[in-house]
Amino acid sequence: MREGSLGKGDSLAYYDFPDENTGREEISDEDLRSLRRVSGKITWIAFTIAFVELCERFSYYGTTVVFVNFIQQPLPQGSTTGAGHDGQSGALDMGQRASAGLTTFNQFWAYITPLFGAYIADARLGRYKTIHVAIGVAIIGHVVLTASAAPSVIAHPNSSIAAFAVGLVIFGIGTGLFKSNISPLLAEQQVDTQMQVRTRSKGERVLVDPAVTNSRIFLYFYMCINVGSLTGQIGMVYAEKYVGFYLAFLLPTVLFFIAPVVLAVFKKRYQLTPPTGSVLSKFFQMWTAAMKGKWSFNFSKMKREFSWDTVRPSKITLSERPPWMTYDDAWVDEVRRGLKACKVFLFLPLYWLAYGQMTANLTSQAATMNLHGAPNDIIQNLNPISIVIMIPIFDFFIYPALRKAHIRFTPIKRMACGFFCASLAMVAATVTQHYIYKLSPCGYEAATCRDEDDNVLFADINVWVQAVPYILIGISEIFTSITGLEYAFSKAPTNMRSLVMAVNLVMNAFSSAIAQALVVLANDPLLVWNYGVVAVIAFVGGVLFWLCFAKLDSDEDKWNMIQESSYRGRKGSVTVVDDYAREAGVMDTSSKGDSVEEVKV
Repeated sequence: MREGSLGKGDSLAYYDFPDENTGREEISDEDLRSLRRVSGKITWIAFTIAFVELCERFSYYGTTVVFVNFIQQPLPQGSTTGAGHDGQSGALDMGQRASAGLTTFNQFWAYITPLFGAYIADARLGRYKTIHVAIGVAIIGHVVLTASAAPSVIAHPNSSIAAFAVGLVIFGIGTGLFKSNISPLLAEQQVDTQMQVRTRSKGERVLVDPAVTNSRIFLYFYMCINVGSLTGQIGMVYAEKYVGFYLAFLLPTVLFFIAPVVLAVFKKRYQLTPPTGSVLSKFFQMWTAAMKGKWSFNFSKMKREFSWDTVRPSKITLSERPPWMTYDDAWVDEVRRGLKACKVFLFLPLYWLAYGQMTANLTSQAATMNLHGAPNDIIQNLNPISIVIMIPIFDFFIYPALRKAHIRFTPIKRMACGFFCASLAMVAATVTQHYIYKLSPCGYEAATCRDEDDNVLFADINVWVQAVPYILIGISEIFTSITGLEYAFSKAPTNMRSLVMAVNLVMNAFSSAIAQALVVLANDPLLVWNYGVVAVIAFVGGVLFWLCFAKLDSDEDKWNMIQESSYRGRKGSVTVVDDYAREAGVMDTSSKGDSVEEVKV
């Protein structure tokens, strides 16, 4: 272990990879610069968790894909279930603004509740049990949504929308509890957590990098997400079109029952992290102590004088150490790293704003174009199809080629590229909308264009031109969304992984809140402005993102190599007596509820 610095006045202990304790070859700075980086082994048990995510995403996207038509479009003549057959499916006839508002609320709610799920998992139940609770709650929500689409209920729109709203709230709670915990549970199945040099059969020395392994894990995790969403969306769109909305809500409910069975069968093979009790209070005590005497209206002065070294146990004598300081020095560094990740996530609402157009407004846009007999909500499946195709290409060709050329396509670079791809997608949507208004028989009233017999009139533009924004959004997800999951897991303290993952996910909720402010643009004749404004926001967000975090990007290896903390919290915690403390003759003490054990670093 060696000491370095990533900020004025702050020390940082990070691994050299080691020594006599591990038998591994020491990693030099030259190795970090010159060796080709490769992935470690991904255990097969991880794919069972990915399959559970596939089931959950099938149920989620299979259900939500028909929300727009259910809310926005009128009940077809002669239909009691909402099935459109050769025409447009619909039920409640509340218009595009209502559908955009409710689908945006669903995105907000489903991504604000992960904070609650993270607390329960980290502090109380653990990730495994919390996921089971989440599945139970989500299934209840599915049942209520199915009831809201029953033919006898659809006949009374006010009752239907009331039941739909209740189901949406319950459904979102289950989704939030699930999302903040499933990806950390998956990544925790990784065996190799430290960098190591290996010599391959042909004599090539390579660097097995856990960051590369994490990247591959989350690539295939995301591919499972999109396989689930693809099959769910395609199947339920046709269920809606030819049978009715009740079946489109019912089938995802039935499939979701597979998920808890898979988890139960393989439970003994999972590596499970037990709950540790809440460490948030410990974090706030530590941060408050570090800020003591540093508060100032001059932000630059406050930032300059702030130092994490003031709250390192090894820097404080036993007699002066407060009783709550039961963590080790390494936990301070882990918290610093986690906070830096949370700063990175603060820009993501500007990215998710562009992504959110795909789930509502682009579906409505498709209904104003020449569908050639396809349901308007089937087109968005171009997005998961492109992701499923592109992920193996990135994993087997693009990323390895970059690593072989010693081009570090680090997380910050990838996420910045995602912003720009999302911006290009919205530019394409803006151009498409311009020509819809130009070619529609009703001009700037394209969304409600009908003839005297109430038949839908559309702009003579092939709906498949929407392939451009959907594919660009898919590529942007590979860069930004997948990397965000990877970044949240790899940068979080072990006992706060669900929380940091939830912070990443909650950026979707903030994006939905911004989108609610833009709902006034989500209607004719303002849709060109809607897509154009979002394109500009995503582009500016990408530029600011890179300018703010280019320095953090250059320190990626150092942050990945920091010493792992042994502090876990109240339940089964271990406080390390580190090298500095030994030299100073300082021993650690614990407060009530914390267990302490001396271990070698």
